[in-house]
Amino acid sequence: MLEKFANIFRIPDLRKRIFFTLGLLAVYRVGAHIPTPGINATALAQFFNQNAGGAFGLLDLFSGGNARKLTVFALGIMPYITASIIFQLLTVIYEPLAKLQKEGELGRRKITQWTRYVTVVIALVQSFAIGLTLTNTQAGQSMVTMSKVAFMPLCVITLTCGTAFIMWLGEQITERGIGNGMSLLIFTGIVVGLPRGIADLYQKASTAAWGSFTVLAIVLLVAMMVAVVAFIIYVERSERRIPVQYAKRMVGRRMTQAQSTFLPLKVNSGGVMPVIFASSILSFPLLLQNVTLFGFSFKDSKFFGPVFRALAPAEPWYVLLYIVAIIFFAYFYISIVFRPDDIADNMRKYGGFIPGIRPGKRTSDFINDVLTRITLVGAIYLVLISIIPMFLISGIHFNHLPFLGGVFDRLPSWTTNGLGLNFYFGGTSLLIVVGVAMDTANQIESQLIMRHYDGFSPKSGRMRSRRSW
Repeated sequence: MLEKFANIFRIPDLRKRIFFTLGLLAVYRVGAHIPTPGINATALAQFFNQNAGGAFGLLDLFSGGNARKLTVFALGIMPYITASIIFQLLTVIYEPLAKLQKEGELGRRKITQWTRYVTVVIALVQSFAIGLTLTNTQAGQSMVTMSKVAFMPLCVITLTCGTAFIMWLGEQITERGIGNGMSLLIFTGIVVGLPRGIADLYQKASTAAWGSFTVLAIVLLVAMMVAVVAFIIYVERSERRIPVQYAKRMVGRRMTQAQSTFLPLKVNSGGVMPVIFASSILSFPLLLQNVTLFGFSFKDSKFFGPVFRALAPAEPWYVLLYIVAIIFFAYFYISIVFRPDDIADNMRKYGGFIPGIRPGKRTSDFINDVLTRITLVGAIYLVLISIIPMFLISGIHFNHLPFLGGVFDRLPSWTTNGLGLNFYFGGTSLLIVVGVAMDTANQIESQLIMRHYDGFSPKSGRMRSRRSW
């Protein structure tokens, strides 16, 4: 294995790309220590702890902890992700944009340019909302050390410029580094929380935070973490292979032979996007409850107050809607990125067919049926990965149910109140960390194999050169 890693640095181009990527990631981490002027970091951290399960918690996750200290990179790449999702949806429902995407490299560059503009606009809106929330909240006097008139423009300009710079870093890593620039930035922001998580577990073990159950709980937690990571890797690599046959056909003046291949359908084609969509939608009420408009507080309202409390993280209604939203967006996202009709038409155009299935409409329906079944499996997998960390952090408050709460009061307290863990690798972050690590390893491995070096996996051997007689 050490020999295989050493091969990475024997290729000048690959070595240059890796060092370039590491350098830009270091620049990204430097920005995590440059705070926005006018911020009381201690009071702001307390505010984020109180709203860790809401929109601010999601923002802090994708910014790598920068939002908690409101650094220049506090918004992270969330505005860019939102803008990319908007254009991805528009290419489906807006025909001129779909035609532009099919024009090749020129069309994709135009869409990328528009995505950058929309990213800046979204960053302006989000930074203004964050500044307004920090100055309007009851603890605003302690979190902002200057007047509202002076702080608002400074906050908007600083956070928007930081987002634009992060977007440039991600694009440079994608073009001149080892690829997946935006994903690597998120990966870096999440991984830096690992030492804090280890220190937190060590502190709980040394102080026996859970009494006589402490040692067993930590052992079970570590075993569960390993099992969850292995489960994620297994499912992310799982796919349903549909056999496809290609008949003999004329290509120019040559007759091509019949070929047998397969159509791979991943179990989790949507990746982590359904979880991000579901978390974003359910975070909107939690963001709204911190807003006060013209003296009206949503949190203290007789109508909105109970609704916000019912939709708080770990509450039964929140968990139920979270599960339904993940399943819905899993199907919604796959319907956007995967077109069975186009696949069936392309197969018929090139003389391909699925054994036992007629080309055309029957092939499209067959692919759609298979995709529907495996997407349900992928959605259930996302639900499990997302609910397990929630259960460990705060439990599920079934004892708050109006009529059945007394039944759950008989269970151990950790089942409804959680173990109080600082679970830095939660459902969304764990999927991102494992997925990005696998994609990056695959890209490096493909570069090694292309240059006749051994890859990381056992099946990727060195390519044999021709024998000269």
